[in-house]
Amino acid sequence: MLELILIDDLLFALVGIEGRYISIKRVHGKADVVSFQVDASMDLALQEFAKRIFPLCESYLLIDEFVESRSQFKHGLVNHAFAAALRAFLLDYQAMVAQLEHQFRLRRLSIQGLWFYCQPMTGSMQALSTVIRKVSANNYAGSAVLNLLQSQAKAMAGDSAVRSLLEKMTHSASNAYLSILERWIYEGVIDDPYDEFFIAENKSLQKESLTQDYDAKYWRQRYSLKKDIPSFLANIAGTILTTGKYLNVMRECGYNVQVPVSENSKLMTFGSNHQYLECVKAAYEFASGELLSLIKEKYDLIGKLRSIKHYLLLDQGDFLVHFMDIAREELLKKHDEISVEKLQSLLDLALRTTAAAADPCHEDLTCCVERSSVLKGLSRLKDLDIKNVSHGNDLEEPISITGLETFSLSYKIQWPLSIVISRKALTKYQLIFRFLFHCKHVERQLCGAWQMHQGVRALNSHGTAISRSSLLCRSMLRFINSLLHYLTFEVLEPNWHVMHGRLQTAKSIDEVIQHHDFFLDKCLKECLLLLPELIKKVEKLKSLCLQYAAATQWLISLSIDIPKLDEQSDGSVGSGKLKSKNPSQVQKVMTRNSAVTDSILKFEREFNAELQSLRPILSSSSQAEPYLTHLAQWILGAGNGQ
Repeated sequence: MLELILIDDLLFALVGIEGRYISIKRVHGKADVVSFQVDASMDLALQEFAKRIFPLCESYLLIDEFVESRSQFKHGLVNHAFAAALRAFLLDYQAMVAQLEHQFRLRRLSIQGLWFYCQPMTGSMQALSTVIRKVSANNYAGSAVLNLLQSQAKAMAGDSAVRSLLEKMTHSASNAYLSILERWIYEGVIDDPYDEFFIAENKSLQKESLTQDYDAKYWRQRYSLKKDIPSFLANIAGTILTTGKYLNVMRECGYNVQVPVSENSKLMTFGSNHQYLECVKAAYEFASGELLSLIKEKYDLIGKLRSIKHYLLLDQGDFLVHFMDIAREELLKKHDEISVEKLQSLLDLALRTTAAAADPCHEDLTCCVERSSVLKGLSRLKDLDIKNVSHGNDLEEPISITGLETFSLSYKIQWPLSIVISRKALTKYQLIFRFLFHCKHVERQLCGAWQMHQGVRALNSHGTAISRSSLLCRSMLRFINSLLHYLTFEVLEPNWHVMHGRLQTAKSIDEVIQHHDFFLDKCLKECLLLLPELIKKVEKLKSLCLQYAAATQWLISLSIDIPKLDEQSDGSVGSGKLKSKNPSQVQKVMTRNSAVTDSILKFEREFNAELQSLRPILSSSSQAEPYLTHLAQWILGAGNGQ
């Protein structure tokens, strides 16, 4: 009789209901801790049978309460799907209990029979209750739930029935997650109302920031990976992120592009067949190809880069010669006194009246005046690998910098080309341009000095220092011409050719960005802009060239006046009146001749000393930086050729 009563109580306990001899005890404050107890007056043998079945009863109660609580959408779509799968499982469980109850009513069920039928279900229920406890204790959602289910399934390798059940639960819970993933890789849309997806969107970053933000955060941080990534997607998370990013760019351009979807490409499940991996790969290849085609063909990326090369890398510098002529007066002013508007109008005039007028992109060119020299500007850039950066304080700013040191060109870059030609990339172009522009300015000044020397060659220069000054001018011109030849024909042109070839074979926009950034960094490095010790020497040499060019008119005018004084002195020999003046005139000739010669010799000594001081620096650096060997051949060869 007691056995029948206990069986009846146990059938109720199996669905979470107390009986006459079985009660439910809960721990206050711990919702997931529940225990069943049997009346102590019950026969000990029957008590032991009951205690064997209690874990199944406790698991049912825990699962049932979890289903009720996690069926609310606020816990996320994955939890909701997991709860739905558990509810379906509990229906099968309740059907089993109903069948046992039917057998009991027919008096065909003993306590041993009850334990026999319940035993197979105990392992599955306990495995599920273990998962549920962890989910509840850590408040898991999204990826964390999927990872927990998958890890528990792997841990149950020895029990095929339990493992199969946990894998089924994982698949059911992942359906909602895969639907979010499907929209992302096929449409570029994050449909994630409960923040479960492993890709985060930063809506505060807008595409317009690419033309202003040096760090280019938009491309790297607008969409980013979270820490919790489903383990079955961990190896392709980067590809998934990139696929959606590419589709987003096209959508931002006004193109409603969708990856072609067939029945085979539906992400309904994942498993050992890895069909979902093929779907992701196909989506990535489509999105990558479409975006690359859009940027290369419709927005003419190569054409835009070639245009920037013409103007900022001085590939076609005829407009610059005209601009430097008409803007000379404005550029000689201090940087804070320059009218940028006037410079812009002069630049427009230079562009319209030279071959640049045929370039449809020339209207995108603008001018600007920076606040500091190139050297100071370089020391402020965080991402550049500048050697010996600790000596940045040695990069002294000139006392009074003019527009010639601070003038720069800029370029209007529209979306989506700003992904490749970002603010950071444009800044690097500008640094190279400013260095080239100043070298061109030094060359022009020395050419002017050389023309002055050539203009006085016909004059009688006997007893003057013009011939020596002419040799020095030629030596300086060789130096600056050699430097410009190295920069343009040894650095910029070969590197551009390599980049152009790589861009033609690039498979994705990220490869394009990588090749373009590599080109700019390599050019900056080989143009000496990342080597402060070398660039300081070059700047000192350029400074001496400018000082000499500025002093040339004075030196030549004095040299021309010296013979005139000499002639006056010679003519006074036959004149009694002028005889008394001969000693003072001779003294005047000698003093002026000495002053001019001393000035020229001083320039010559300083220039040669600086030029020769480059030799040990280039020798020691060329082992680590082979490109410096070419520079040494050009510059030191020019120095030896004087």
